[in-house]
Amino acid sequence: RISCAGYPTRRTFYEFLHRFGILAPDAIEGNCDEKAACKRILEKKGLIGFQIGKTKVFLRAGQMAELDARRTEVLSVAAKTIQGKIRTHIMRKKFVSLRKASVCFQAVWRGTLACKLYDRMRRQAASVKIQKNQRGHQARRSYKLQVSSVLVIQAALRAMAARNEFRHKKRSKAAVTIQARYRCHRAHSYHKKLKAAAIVAQCRWRGRIARKELRKLKMEARETGALKQAKDKLEKTVEELTWRVQLEKRMRTDLEEAKAQELSKFQSSMDALQAKLDETNAVLLKEREAAKKAIAEAPPVVKETEVIVQDTEKVHTLKAEVDELKTSLQSEKQRADELEKKRSEEAQANEEKQKKIEETEVKIRQFQDYLRRLEEKLSNVESENKVLRQQAVSVAPAKILSGRSKSNLQVSQLVVMFYPLFHLGQYIGNIHCFLIFAEECGKWSCIS
Repeated sequence: RISCAGYPTRRTFYEFLHRFGILAPDAIEGNCDEKAACKRILEKKGLIGFQIGKTKVFLRAGQMAELDARRTEVLSVAAKTIQGKIRTHIMRKKFVSLRKASVCFQAVWRGTLACKLYDRMRRQAASVKIQKNQRGHQARRSYKLQVSSVLVIQAALRAMAARNEFRHKKRSKAAVTIQARYRCHRAHSYHKKLKAAAIVAQCRWRGRIARKELRKLKMEARETGALKQAKDKLEKTVEELTWRVQLEKRMRTDLEEAKAQELSKFQSSMDALQAKLDETNAVLLKEREAAKKAIAEAPPVVKETEVIVQDTEKVHTLKAEVDELKTSLQSEKQRADELEKKRSEEAQANEEKQKKIEETEVKIRQFQDYLRRLEEKLSNVESENKVLRQQAVSVAPAKILSGRSKSNLQVSQLVVMFYPLFHLGQYIGNIHCFLIFAEECGKWSCIS
């Protein structure tokens, strides 16, 4: 109470520097001591009456509020400077965008003028060409009548060859995309398997460490009976964690089996599509060879028209087959996209579960630290009780009767000593501290 009345606010050196190092950054620069840095900050701000201990800074009433007010002033000044810089940046950005827009508008207008000039020149050149072509049309008419039949045949053959090359390129491109998707899927599945195996190994190792800690806690809990309930709670949490880990393992195995089934279906569909592609390629090769033979063996021009008609019918049938293959590929792509979406959702669920497991581990560690502190306090209290019992046994009955006032004083000292434990138990929601307080008070009342 005296220390709270004199120096109500206490902060460690690290907390003080972390919070109020903004007020005097010159004091923090260099490899200076934390204690010296705290002292420099307080002296620069003109505070009087503070004290610096070994690990903490002790401040009088109202000094913490004054430091917080000065800290808020420094932060507000910094915020104003940042706002000014950002506003200048925004105005500069607007100016640059307006300048770019004006430049683009000028370029477009100049381009339209150039286009108009170019159209005028092109029209003049076109009129000259029309006159020239009209004069040469009559001379070329007789020659065109003789060459037209040859040109028609050549154009048809070249168009057919171009279509065939285009189809071949398109199919080869589709096959390459399918292969790339499949390899990507295989690599992704292998990565997921490695990740799942690493998670399982981590869970097992953490479980092993938790079991070792549980064994240590059980060995320590045989001497203290008041901590059994806390240890039972820890065991329940560990069992719940193991049960959750087992459930996650089962869910992962089920998901892996479903993924394997989907992959097998996808592989079968890919094999069927590959077989269809091979068949169509073989048919196309045969048709090319037949067309080449027909072109080599065809004597007149009139008979070649029937071959062209047959080729066009075959081309239409092949187009229909290619459309069917495209629809099947699109359906397979949609299935692959759905599978990827499901995998992403499962990955998000696994990440959320991992976060929950990490949070539970942090809570368990905090609870273990709390139990260790309580055990240390209990060991200290038990040692003091043993010493006091030995003193009480050694004292005679008459001296005990005459020394009631002293025992009452000792009881009051014990109450003052155990009162923080009782308050801590109320704050955390644990009743062990209150039971220890009641047992010790009862023992001392019997001795008195």
